Amino acid sequence: MKVERTKNATRNIIFGFILKIYQLALPFLMRTVMIYCLGVQYLGLNSLFTSVLQVLNLAELGVGNAMVFSMYKPIAEDDTSTICSLMKLYRLYYRIIGLVICILGLLLLPVIPQLIKGNVPSDINIYILYLLNLATTVLTYWLFAYKNCLVTAHQRTDVTSKVTILTNSFQYILQFVTLFFLHNYYIYLIIALVTQVITNISTAAVVNKMYPNYHPKGTLNKQLTKQINQRIRDLFTSKIGSVIVNSADTIVISAFLGLTMLAIYQNYFYILNSIIGIVSIIFQSCTAGIGNSLIVETKQKNFNDLKKFTFLIAWLSGFSTCCLLCLYQPFMKIWVGEDLMLGFTAVICFCIYYYVYEINLLLNMYKDAAGIWHKDRFRTLITALTNLALNLLTVNYWGIYGVIFSTVLSVLLVGMPWLLNNLFTCLFDKCNLKNYLFKLFRYTLSIIVISILCFVFCNLISLEGWPLLIVRCIICIIIFNGVFIIIYRNTNEFGELLNLVNRTSSGKLKFITDKLMKKNK
Repeated sequence: MKVERTKNATRNIIFGFILKIYQLALPFLMRTVMIYCLGVQYLGLNSLFTSVLQVLNLAELGVGNAMVFSMYKPIAEDDTSTICSLMKLYRLYYRIIGLVICILGLLLLPVIPQLIKGNVPSDINIYILYLLNLATTVLTYWLFAYKNCLVTAHQRTDVTSKVTILTNSFQYILQFVTLFFLHNYYIYLIIALVTQVITNISTAAVVNKMYPNYHPKGTLNKQLTKQINQRIRDLFTSKIGSVIVNSADTIVISAFLGLTMLAIYQNYFYILNSIIGIVSIIFQSCTAGIGNSLIVETKQKNFNDLKKFTFLIAWLSGFSTCCLLCLYQPFMKIWVGEDLMLGFTAVICFCIYYYVYEINLLLNMYKDAAGIWHKDRFRTLITALTNLALNLLTVNYWGIYGVIFSTVLSVLLVGMPWLLNNLFTCLFDKCNLKNYLFKLFRYTLSIIVISILCFVFCNLISLEGWPLLIVRCIICIIIFNGVFIIIYRNTNEFGELLNLVNRTSSGKLKFITDKLMKKNK
């Protein structure tokens, strides 16, 4: 089967952006309503339970990634029987995973109060709240979750985006009414549980209609099953590392600094994570296409694609970093007020964290698309343990700032160098690493200089509130993108990016890219 990589990626990105904006705007409204109707401690509880359940999701072991990777080749070869056998194995694994998470979650029940420093709201039972969150997680595995691998491997994640928009509309409307009028957090969580069930069933129905020939049946040969199990074992240590990195900060803040500080931190991190989620749509939409490209294209073609993607992500994440630096504090002042704000030092830490995280995501996209899990199996674990150790060392001295910067240091000093070495050893020529690092360093230096320039201009504005935010945003858009284009307009990566946009655009956008391409030449 010929996979239309550019077409599918474009469609996935478009619907992914629509879904992500939708999922950011309405939960943001809900988060605001929760702050003013229930109190800031409820946000802390939400974040804590999410982090604990991320730890429990270790049971997933990376089965999803291993299965999707295993489907790339049979899809390219139209091997229906192998795809059906993979689905059957996937279903079995997910049923077991759901059961394991359920049992481990119940065993953790007595420990939950020990993870919270200080008091919790007096009108709630943290055990019931935890069990509702646990049930939502378990049901995601038991209710047809294995069917998602088909749309992911076929590069049709736009399908799940459409279903999620419809079901989430139902969820957000009911949750808003619950928070605003009833002030009942229990019903809020029950609505999320019911919506998860509806989403899984609806997605399964759509997948059945799109791929009627694929059913969970048949048996894989022992050799392929052995390869899949090996990939899962390799992914397990990587999964442990990812969970520790994502959950350690939240749990450490809750245990050492309390729910209120955790809620303040999470307000900042929510904005940061929202931007990460928007840019991550590109990664999610392109991973399957890159996996296909790595199989059918040359090594040099794939390396050129990596450079093109690096330029694109550096541009997008650099612009986002600049906006965070200049807009973070004015926005937080409007949203939650000065009493729930961190110092500007935290903003700088978050900006560094964001940029490093995005570049790391790009490299991980290639790692996952190529299935480089065995050689990479200990990297995230060592990185995560370094992060956890630094968190515990710094939280008592530097508080929240130590926690944030510990994550940055662990990725910069341990994770990223190790990942780059793995990629260029297994996937690309090692001799190209120096050239790649030089380009990445140049992009980073440019972003730092342009961001500081924007920040200086923004500080000259003496407005307040929304007018200040709007003017600063305009300054960032014009100065950052204008200077970045001037610096890199004659590079090969800029030209190739324009070609890519030109192939997937029409109308006025195509006219603009044609003009830029002529100037580039």
